[in-house]
Amino acid sequence: MVDRSAFDAIIQSGGFITADTGGPRDANEILIPKIAADSAMDAAACIGCGACVAACPNGAAQLFTSAKLAHLNLLPQGQTERWKRTEDMVETMEMFFGSCTNYGECQEACPKEIPIDFIAMMNRDFLKSKLKNRKLQGQR
Repeated sequence: MVDRSAFDAIIQSGGFITADTGGPRDANEILIPKIAADSAMDAAACIGCGACVAACPNGAAQLFTSAKLAHLNLLPQGQTERWKRTEDMVETMEMFFGSCTNYGECQEACPKEIPIDFIAMMNRDFLKSKLKNRKLQGQR
């Protein structure tokens, strides 16, 4: 049995989109580049099984968190809350799990073959979110 409470806390901190979408839109109305759509679908394949955390020598959950972030952050609908979502989910993850040192064991253990490239994207977005927040605080 796997205790998923830490995974659930990460998702609760920002794994959703709150943008009011109004009525249903035509599926082809929002054009999404194929590469972005394919990457978002690859990330969305994460089932949250915890195999990545179990395989990691550091007990890190970066692969899980980065996959959950990428499937929202790569699509146009997720851009509004991208920076806040990234910051909230990464900071929540850091309360429960160790840090990634790029062993790559998570990628090997993942039954859905989620690539560790998403971790680099998450780290880049986290740094950008911190810089954006610092600039916004300086303007007040």
